[in-house]
Amino acid sequence: MIILITGASHVGKTVLAQKMLEKYKYPYLSIDHVKMGLIRSGNTALTPEDDDELTEYLWPIVREMVKTAIENQQNLIIEGCYIPFDWRKDFDEKYLQSIRFICLAMSDEYINTHFADIKGHASDVEARLDDSDCTIVRLQEDNHKIIEGFRKSGEKITLIDDDYEKVTGEIF
Repeated sequence: MIILITGASHVGKTVLAQKMLEKYKYPYLSIDHVKMGLIRSGNTALTPEDDDELTEYLWPIVREMVKTAIENQQNLIIEGCYIPFDWRKDFDEKYLQSIRFICLAMSDEYINTHFADIKGHASDVEARLDDSDCTIVRLQEDNHKIIEGFRKSGEKITLIDDDYEKVTGEIF
């Protein structure tokens, strides 16, 4: 089983992946780690701020890792922002049967009400070196983009609008 976890920044993708690792004992791969490895090694001129270009650059690599894991009957959790809205077009039914897709998003009300908590949990699993660009407006814009894009592609969104622990606990 491959579990793809995506969503906007700060929605708890990495925390969810860590919880799933602990429960299911599946390894997980952070697409951010792949991104930073390629950037720091000089294998791309892209920067961490080049989100759309990074999706185009990283997805073919991640996509083929997913296929390889499925072909080898391996379990893997992959989490990150760099999964395109139309990701399903890259897999035939043989692969899709082995992929579980989870998209996390936060409502505006949740962001407004819990912004301090969101910022407070930003480094729960991985240390964020610079979180100064995380604002209420930016979080809302990012979540709107994710919700709109994945809904247009027919994907189910797990909307966090009240209690993060309760909502994510229902996922698994």
